[in-house]
Amino acid sequence: MSESGELRKIQTQGVHHITIIGADRQTSIDFWEGVLGMPFIFDQPNLDDPDQGHLYFDPGDGRLITIFTSEDRKPDATPVPEAVGSLHHLALNVSQATFWQVADRLDARGVSHSGPVDRGFMDSIYFRDPLGLRIELASYRFEPPEGCRHADVMIEAHRIRVAKGDGHIDRVHLADAIERLVERRQGSLSDKRAARNPY
Repeated sequence: MSESGELRKIQTQGVHHITIIGADRQTSIDFWEGVLGMPFIFDQPNLDDPDQGHLYFDPGDGRLITIFTSEDRKPDATPVPEAVGSLHHLALNVSQATFWQVADRLDARGVSHSGPVDRGFMDSIYFRDPLGLRIELASYRFEPPEGCRHADVMIEAHRIRVAKGDGHIDRVHLADAIERLVERRQGSLSDKRAARNPY
Protein backbone atom coordinates (compact mmCIF):
# COMPACT_ATOMS: atom_id res chain seq x y z
CA MET A 1 0.00 0.00 0.00
CA SER A 2 1.04 3.60 -0.42
CA GLU A 3 2.29 5.63 2.52
CA SER A 4 -1.25 6.84 3.14
CA GLY A 5 -2.49 3.23 3.19
CA GLU A 6 -4.79 3.83 0.22
CA LEU A 7 -4.86 1.48 -2.75
CA ARG A 8 -3.78 3.07 -6.04
CA LYS A 9 -4.03 1.83 -9.61
CA ILE A 10 -1.01 1.06 -11.77
CA GLN A 11 -2.15 2.87 -14.92
CA THR A 12 -1.14 1.21 -18.18
CA GLN A 13 -0.79 3.14 -21.43
CA GLY A 14 -0.85 0.40 -24.06
CA VAL A 15 0.80 -2.91 -24.81
CA HIS A 16 4.58 -2.47 -24.72
CA HIS A 17 5.47 -5.85 -26.26
CA ILE A 18 4.39 -9.46 -26.44
CA THR A 19 6.99 -12.23 -26.20
CA ILE A 20 6.41 -15.71 -27.58
CA ILE A 21 8.53 -18.81 -27.07
CA GLY A 22 9.48 -19.80 -30.59
CA ALA A 23 11.29 -22.67 -32.23
CA ASP A 24 14.27 -22.06 -34.50
CA ARG A 25 15.25 -18.61 -35.76
CA GLN A 26 14.32 -19.08 -39.43
CA THR A 27 10.80 -20.31 -38.67
CA SER A 28 10.17 -17.10 -36.73
CA ILE A 29 11.52 -14.87 -39.49
CA ASP A 30 9.63 -16.77 -42.18
CA PHE A 31 6.31 -16.49 -40.32
CA TRP A 32 6.34 -13.07 -38.68
CA GLU A 33 8.00 -11.24 -41.59
CA GLY A 34 7.47 -13.63 -44.51
CA VAL A 35 3.77 -14.30 -43.89
CA LEU A 36 2.56 -11.38 -41.77
CA GLY A 37 4.85 -8.71 -43.22
CA MET A 38 6.26 -7.50 -39.89
CA PRO A 39 9.70 -5.94 -40.36
CA PHE A 40 12.43 -7.80 -38.46
CA ILE A 41 13.93 -4.86 -36.55
CA PHE A 42 16.16 -6.08 -33.72
CA ASP A 43 18.19 -9.17 -32.90
CA GLN A 44 20.14 -10.03 -29.78
CA PRO A 45 20.64 -12.91 -27.35
CA ASN A 46 17.95 -13.52 -24.73
CA LEU A 47 19.46 -11.59 -21.82
CA ASP A 48 18.06 -14.15 -19.35
CA ASP A 49 19.37 -17.14 -21.34
CA PRO A 50 22.21 -16.38 -23.77
CA ASP A 51 21.77 -19.80 -25.44
CA GLN A 52 18.55 -18.43 -26.96
CA GLY A 53 18.02 -15.72 -29.53
CA HIS A 54 15.62 -12.82 -29.05
CA LEU A 55 14.10 -11.54 -32.30
CA TYR A 56 12.00 -8.36 -32.47
CA PHE A 57 9.31 -7.61 -35.05
CA ASP A 58 7.22 -4.47 -35.64
CA PRO A 59 3.54 -5.46 -36.00
CA GLY A 60 2.74 -2.17 -37.72
CA ASP A 61 2.10 0.25 -34.86
CA GLY A 62 5.66 0.63 -33.61
CA ARG A 63 5.03 -1.70 -30.67
CA LEU A 64 6.91 -5.00 -30.55
CA ILE A 65 6.34 -8.71 -30.88
CA THR A 66 9.39 -10.61 -29.75
CA ILE A 67 10.30 -14.27 -30.10
CA PHE A 68 12.70 -16.35 -28.04
CA THR A 69 14.37 -18.79 -30.43
CA SER A 70 16.59 -21.82 -30.07
CA GLU A 71 18.05 -24.00 -32.79
CA ASP A 72 17.36 -26.98 -30.48
CA ARG A 73 13.58 -26.42 -30.81
CA LYS A 74 11.76 -27.56 -33.93
CA PRO A 75 8.33 -26.33 -35.06
CA ASP A 76 5.42 -28.28 -33.59
CA ALA A 77 2.03 -27.36 -35.07
CA THR A 78 0.06 -29.05 -32.27
CA PRO A 79 -2.51 -26.48 -31.09
CA VAL A 80 -1.38 -24.54 -28.03
CA PRO A 81 -3.32 -25.75 -24.94
CA GLU A 82 -6.41 -23.77 -23.98
CA ALA A 83 -6.00 -24.01 -20.22
CA VAL A 84 -7.08 -21.43 -17.66
CA GLY A 85 -4.61 -18.56 -17.79
CA SER A 86 -3.32 -19.52 -21.24
CA LEU A 87 -3.33 -17.24 -24.25
CA HIS A 88 -6.36 -18.12 -26.40
CA HIS A 89 -5.29 -16.15 -29.46
CA LEU A 90 -3.27 -13.18 -30.62
CA ALA A 91 -5.29 -10.67 -32.66
CA LEU A 92 -3.56 -8.41 -35.16
CA ASN A 93 -5.08 -5.47 -36.99
CA VAL A 94 -5.30 -5.41 -40.79
CA SER A 95 -7.01 -2.98 -43.16
CA GLN A 96 -10.21 -3.97 -44.96
CA ALA A 97 -8.23 -3.99 -48.23
CA THR A 98 -5.86 -6.59 -46.79
CA PHE A 99 -8.52 -8.53 -44.88
CA TRP A 100 -10.35 -9.61 -48.03
CA GLN A 101 -7.09 -11.03 -49.45
CA VAL A 102 -6.19 -13.12 -46.38
CA ALA A 103 -8.07 -16.34 -47.22
CA ASP A 104 -6.53 -16.57 -50.70
CA ARG A 105 -3.05 -15.81 -49.38
CA LEU A 106 -3.35 -18.48 -46.68
CA ASP A 107 -4.79 -20.94 -49.22
CA ALA A 108 -1.74 -20.35 -51.44
CA ARG A 109 0.42 -21.60 -48.55
CA GLY A 110 -1.87 -24.55 -47.76
CA VAL A 111 -2.81 -23.04 -44.37
CA SER A 112 -6.24 -24.00 -43.03
CA HIS A 113 -8.32 -21.12 -41.66
CA SER A 114 -11.79 -20.18 -40.49
CA GLY A 115 -12.68 -18.06 -43.49
CA PRO A 116 -14.14 -14.60 -42.81
CA VAL A 117 -16.12 -14.38 -39.56
CA ASP A 118 -18.70 -11.61 -39.01
CA ARG A 119 -18.14 -10.01 -35.59
CA GLY A 120 -20.57 -7.13 -36.12
CA PHE A 121 -18.08 -4.34 -35.47
CA MET A 122 -15.20 -6.10 -37.22
CA ASP A 123 -14.34 -8.91 -39.59
CA SER A 124 -12.06 -11.71 -38.38
CA ILE A 125 -10.24 -14.70 -39.78
CA TYR A 126 -8.46 -17.32 -37.66
CA PHE A 127 -5.58 -19.69 -38.38
CA ARG A 128 -2.60 -21.16 -36.52
CA ASP A 129 1.04 -20.21 -36.78
CA PRO A 130 3.66 -22.96 -37.40
CA LEU A 131 3.86 -23.52 -33.62
CA GLY A 132 0.13 -24.01 -33.04
CA LEU A 133 -0.68 -20.52 -31.73
CA ARG A 134 -4.10 -19.30 -32.86
CA ILE A 135 -3.76 -16.01 -34.77
CA GLU A 136 -6.68 -13.72 -35.53
CA LEU A 137 -6.45 -11.11 -38.25
CA ALA A 138 -9.10 -8.53 -37.41
CA SER A 139 -10.33 -5.55 -39.37
CA TYR A 140 -12.56 -2.84 -37.93
CA ARG A 141 -15.58 -1.93 -40.05
CA PHE A 142 -15.32 1.73 -39.08
CA GLU A 143 -12.91 4.61 -38.73
CA PRO A 144 -13.25 6.69 -35.57
CA PRO A 145 -13.93 10.41 -35.91
CA GLU A 146 -10.95 12.76 -35.83
CA GLY A 147 -9.53 12.94 -32.33
CA CYS A 148 -11.23 9.72 -31.17
CA ARG A 149 -9.94 6.18 -30.81
CA HIS A 150 -11.59 2.91 -31.75
CA ALA A 151 -12.22 2.36 -28.02
CA ASP A 152 -14.23 5.62 -27.86
CA VAL A 153 -16.53 4.39 -30.61
CA MET A 154 -16.82 0.94 -29.03
CA ILE A 155 -17.91 2.20 -25.61
CA GLU A 156 -20.46 4.55 -27.17
CA ALA A 157 -21.77 1.76 -29.44
CA HIS A 158 -22.02 -0.51 -26.40
CA ARG A 159 -24.18 2.05 -24.59
CA ILE A 160 -26.46 2.37 -27.64
CA ARG A 161 -26.71 -1.42 -28.01
CA VAL A 162 -27.62 -1.93 -24.35
CA ALA A 163 -30.22 0.88 -24.44
CA LYS A 164 -31.84 -0.77 -27.48
CA GLY A 165 -31.70 -4.24 -25.90
CA ASP A 166 -29.73 -5.67 -28.82
CA GLY A 167 -27.59 -8.77 -28.32
CA HIS A 168 -24.33 -7.56 -29.86
CA ILE A 169 -22.75 -4.49 -31.44
CA ASP A 170 -23.52 -4.18 -35.14
CA ARG A 171 -23.03 -1.59 -37.88
CA VAL A 172 -26.04 0.56 -36.92
CA HIS A 173 -24.70 0.98 -33.37
CA LEU A 174 -21.31 2.00 -34.74
CA ALA A 175 -22.82 4.55 -37.13
CA ASP A 176 -24.95 6.06 -34.35
CA ALA A 177 -21.96 6.10 -31.98
CA ILE A 178 -19.84 7.97 -34.52
CA GLU A 179 -22.63 10.50 -35.02
CA ARG A 180 -22.89 11.09 -31.25
CA LEU A 181 -19.13 11.50 -30.86
CA VAL A 182 -18.99 14.03 -33.71
CA GLU A 183 -21.85 16.03 -32.18
CA ARG A 184 -20.14 16.10 -28.78
CA ARG A 185 -16.63 16.87 -30.00
CA GLN A 186 -17.17 19.14 -32.99
CA GLY A 187 -18.98 22.44 -32.90
CA SER A 188 -21.54 23.70 -35.40
CA LEU A 189 -23.19 27.03 -36.11
CA SER A 190 -26.55 25.25 -36.38
CA ASP A 191 -28.80 25.45 -33.34
CA LYS A 192 -30.51 22.21 -34.41
CA ARG A 193 -28.29 19.32 -35.46
CA ALA A 194 -31.01 16.68 -35.84
CA ALA A 195 -31.35 14.65 -39.06
CA ARG A 196 -33.39 16.42 -41.75
CA ASN A 197 -34.62 15.73 -45.26
CA PRO A 198 -33.84 18.49 -47.78
CA TYR A 199 -35.35 16.55 -50.72
